[in-house]
Amino acid sequence: MIMILIAVVVSTWIGVGIGRGVEAARTRQLLGNMTNDIAKYQEVVGDIAALEDMVSGKDKMLNTLFAIRTHYVDPINIDTLYEKAIPALLSELDPHSEYIPAKMFNKVNESLEGEFDGIGIVFNAMTDTITVLNVIPQGPSDKAGVRAGDRIMLIDNKPVAGQKIPQDSMVRLMRGPRGSKVKLSVKRNSLDKLVDITITRAAIEMHSVEAAFMLDRNEKIGFIRLSQFSRTSYEEVRKALDRLRDEGMRSVIIDLRGNGGGFLDQVVKIVNEFMPQGKLIVYTEDRYGQRVNEFSNGLGRYADTEIVVLVDEFSASSSEILAGAVQDNDRGLVIGRRTFGKGLVQAQVPFSDGSAMRLTVARYYTPTGRSIQKPYVNGDEKSYQMDLINRINHHELFSADSIHFDNSMKFTTPGGRTVYGGGGIMPDIFIPIDTLYTSAYYNKVWDSNVLYRYTMDFTDRHRKEIDAITTLEELDALLASENLVEEFVKYAERNGVERDAEGLAKSRRVIEAQIRAYIGRNTMNDEAGFYYNIFPIDDALQRAVKEINKSKNE
Repeated sequence: MIMILIAVVVSTWIGVGIGRGVEAARTRQLLGNMTNDIAKYQEVVGDIAALEDMVSGKDKMLNTLFAIRTHYVDPINIDTLYEKAIPALLSELDPHSEYIPAKMFNKVNESLEGEFDGIGIVFNAMTDTITVLNVIPQGPSDKAGVRAGDRIMLIDNKPVAGQKIPQDSMVRLMRGPRGSKVKLSVKRNSLDKLVDITITRAAIEMHSVEAAFMLDRNEKIGFIRLSQFSRTSYEEVRKALDRLRDEGMRSVIIDLRGNGGGFLDQVVKIVNEFMPQGKLIVYTEDRYGQRVNEFSNGLGRYADTEIVVLVDEFSASSSEILAGAVQDNDRGLVIGRRTFGKGLVQAQVPFSDGSAMRLTVARYYTPTGRSIQKPYVNGDEKSYQMDLINRINHHELFSADSIHFDNSMKFTTPGGRTVYGGGGIMPDIFIPIDTLYTSAYYNKVWDSNVLYRYTMDFTDRHRKEIDAITTLEELDALLASENLVEEFVKYAERNGVERDAEGLAKSRRVIEAQIRAYIGRNTMNDEAGFYYNIFPIDDALQRAVKEINKSKNE
């Protein structure tokens, strides 16, 4: 077979040589070079059989890359070809197999790893100026003297205020390798001149538990908002559960809305906390039918705690594993809307240049045998991504009546409940997107961003009181002392949104809750302040509390 390759290559080179008048000596030289190259390649491959596979066309990719690398007429950066060829190959597979270039690897993985290198502030740039909402205690900015309420005008002497720089670009300006320095020039309300602050970047922890608090102390209901399943999620959830239990929690609502997933081992550990021994949590199955089961070990400390899980159309992967395990083991209720439907397991294969490939190697199944993965066609990512749009067009997010399941998709839990397969987790109780309180006035308020700007203005005017707030009860006391809605309407009028009595009456409940929630987010309570105040207009959360209270009376 080796001689065949040599003969083919030689004939090609001789044909080219004759066509251009190349002398016979030159042809013999080329033949010698090609023979040496084949010998070298054989050495790299390691055995004759692999080389013969290449020669016979069984590995066209290696054959092509080898020929380009060694004999293409112009010098070529083979790595550039790899960067295009690998994504092209993976794009012909399922929608979740992907290539991560080296320059994107850290950004893609940092949220799952639970930390990044930065300066330790929570900020927003929705008003064309970076406003520091919170400073992480004992973080680099806190140590350097940055304060909540500071407006960042320059970063390393580069103007950023009023420049309409995208928020992700702002993030890149402030982040950098730990130990490096960045200078912020900030406007502080109490001072006329800018304050220059030099900050040494350091490792900043990212928390996947965004909020954990007692939602209803009288009924002993706790609330945990989990944004993703990162490497630290189990420890974060465990600590949150322990703290809430110490505050009297007997039931817990876990909010997984918008949670796109993460590490499998973290969700298994979290589910384990709520299960008695020997319960199947999830299983995976690969192309060979090899099945791996994950069972609870009986060491969970919250097996008797009532649990309700909130999900929506953006809950995916590990979120669906948790919801499916709770549902299939009759452990609690799932409330919300049908989840995304990502039930494929990816193995991450790192490359020496810092890039990586995520390759689908198995599928997830819930304890009753439901496949979480929604249908897809290899190589057709566009149709796959259109699924959510199709669900909206079919009114699935607005009405349970628009959802229909074939009998073959019905499964039964050990407790006799009917659950459904076919992609994603269908909740036990469907909560549609609520449009009841929207009005033309509310749409103007939202589109103009005036509501959020008002909350920032309120925060600035009450900075001293807000900085002193440490509990949700203190936040309640401050907000109860203000006529928030009427003050907001006047602010909106001054900023181009005319008063509309009818529209305000219809949307008042939503506007007041959002004002309180955004102000709450600006305090040290952070996301807890937001979710605590959005509760009155959160239909899924309201229904969860109702179901918990109903179960206590049965």
